[in-house]
Amino acid sequence: MFKALKEKLSSLRKKIEEKEKEEVEEAEFEREVKENKEKLKIGLKDKVAALVVSREVFIDEKKVEDILEDLEVILLESDVAFEVVDAISEALKSRLVGRRKKLNEKLSDIVMEELKLIILEILDENRFDFDEFVKEKLKEKKPLVIAFVGVNGTGKTTTIAKVANRLMKNGYSVVLAAGDTFRAGAIEQLEEHAKKLGVKLIKHKHGSDPAAVIYDAIKHAESRGIDVVLADTAGRMHTKKNLLDQLEKIKRVTKPDLIIFVDESIAGNDAVERAKMFAETVGIDGSILTKLDADPKGGSAISISYVTKKPVLFFGVGQRYDDLVKFDSKWLVERIFS
Repeated sequence: MFKALKEKLSSLRKKIEEKEKEEVEEAEFEREVKENKEKLKIGLKDKVAALVVSREVFIDEKKVEDILEDLEVILLESDVAFEVVDAISEALKSRLVGRRKKLNEKLSDIVMEELKLIILEILDENRFDFDEFVKEKLKEKKPLVIAFVGVNGTGKTTTIAKVANRLMKNGYSVVLAAGDTFRAGAIEQLEEHAKKLGVKLIKHKHGSDPAAVIYDAIKHAESRGIDVVLADTAGRMHTKKNLLDQLEKIKRVTKPDLIIFVDESIAGNDAVERAKMFAETVGIDGSILTKLDADPKGGSAISISYVTKKPVLFFGVGQRYDDLVKFDSKWLVERIFS
């Protein structure tokens, strides 16, 4: 998991350490004072006090910019979206330039620790607990309606089955709605999952109005006291407008409590762009990323959280119904940097 990104970050760490070995901090300080008196952002008095009194030096802007040049390339190659890379760079620069560093302290350790904290802050900005939401929402109304959106072939239908499995293990009753009526195979696939899980599937014939299918599933749940309706939707139609019009009708008719975007972690920037499109045009409340176990880069989760301003709820890490990991920013960051 995230092998490529780990290797690149490790290389950057080594590069920083090697460069640091070649430099003598005191000599560099004296040279900067002589050559760049007008450019110094930190007063000479402060630098001397830090160096002489506490045996510390300031991290200068040139050193930080050199690191950021390499880091930005690494992040872009790891499918971190450009606007996210820019935000990370600005945050890292503001935290490092002018910071005091003990002479025996490695600059590479400081950089990596601050980078971790910045990524954690991005991931935690819109924190959301799915399990707690379901618990509290069901106190107000029943059934809870959750619609899943995203393009075909990204594991959306299997993800719905995984969420159904999780809800059932938490003691909730579930009904599935085959709202992807555009593709006959999607109905059959969801039906197969319903049989394996032992839950009811509401379906209409191929080409039916998906909003009507989901509406019938809600009425079925209401009449039988079922807790949650999980609704599939079409992922690809003849035109983008056709798809979006259909999703808008589903929203208007069924009024889902949550709209969850599903895509593959390994899709990289394609997944990020799709998430942004669904967020801006339909509106989403969170994302689930599949195939995280096969993702060598790891940038999608960071980027989708940032560009949609909505949380990642779960990760798919395998084909079994239990292979759904609840989002944990620390868990993700540790696997990127381990």
